[in-house]
Amino acid sequence: MPVIRERTAPPSPVRRPPRTAVTAGRPRRRRSGEPRGLWPYVLIAPAVGGMLYLLLYPLLRAVLISLQDFRLRQLIMGDAEFVGLRNYRTLLSDPRFWEVVRRTFLFMAVNVVLIMVIATLVALMTERLGRFGRTTVLSALVLAWAMPVVAATTVFQWLFHSEFGIVNRLLTEAGFSSFDRYPWFAHGTAAFSILVLLIVWQSVPFAAITVYSALTTVPAELYESARLDGASGSRIFRSVTFPMLRPIFLLVFSLEVIWTFKAFVQIWVMTRGGPGDATTILPVYAVQTALAGQRYDLGSAASMVTVVLMSGVLVLYFRQMFRQEDESR
Repeated sequence: MPVIRERTAPPSPVRRPPRTAVTAGRPRRRRSGEPRGLWPYVLIAPAVGGMLYLLLYPLLRAVLISLQDFRLRQLIMGDAEFVGLRNYRTLLSDPRFWEVVRRTFLFMAVNVVLIMVIATLVALMTERLGRFGRTTVLSALVLAWAMPVVAATTVFQWLFHSEFGIVNRLLTEAGFSSFDRYPWFAHGTAAFSILVLLIVWQSVPFAAITVYSALTTVPAELYESARLDGASGSRIFRSVTFPMLRPIFLLVFSLEVIWTFKAFVQIWVMTRGGPGDATTILPVYAVQTALAGQRYDLGSAASMVTVVLMSGVLVLYFRQMFRQEDESR
């Protein structure tokens, strides 16, 4: 018998819904593999160009000057000659330079340790306060953080003024007669301590607010479980809080290292590196070298060494942190 095949109607074409007034204004979705075009790159080009000009060009210019014989005459005439690494050899053979490097690392270590400890304590305290107390503390931190650097430095200068400073008056009235008209900025250790106090006071607000914001993201159930297991407050911080907020602490630590390593305005306004070299760190040393004898080449070389040392400190710390994270997995 012949096989009777049933005829089927051909599939009807898919009809697209008509474009109405609602759908007409919607942007067409980009299909996978469709080129994006150059428009996004055109939009970000001004920002990228400005960033390269403001950040990369000065760095490359400083590197170029550090490899030249660049003094006042070369600055005016524009006939600087390349001398290779001669400026770096002169710089590294200077005993005063290595003394400044040692003081810079001491200054950085003292400031960063105090900033991280005080900021963490302030953040933990703020988390446990009520709404009014928390608002008061955060407002005070923001106001201190917003104070201009030069204004804050001037205030500290007047606080520790030998004749009109309120610190000497309070100490004298408290029975410490030796602080009557005590010249704080004439003694190296005292001037160094005042600068550390100023840097810490300016840096703690940012670090404390950042750590406090991160503390609010830790689930309360973890704290409750730790307390039920009998863990103390310090144990909870070491086993719960710090491991969860390790990236935030790493970020804050890195920023504070950069902030204290390149501290210049406070020192230059308050002491200009004195008395003697008691408060001279690498950025101040670079400016002193460039301005004292118009040795802009040596000043640029000192700036490049500062960048290399600061980058080396951050790289070593990042490697240590990443190694600890790999071991904890």
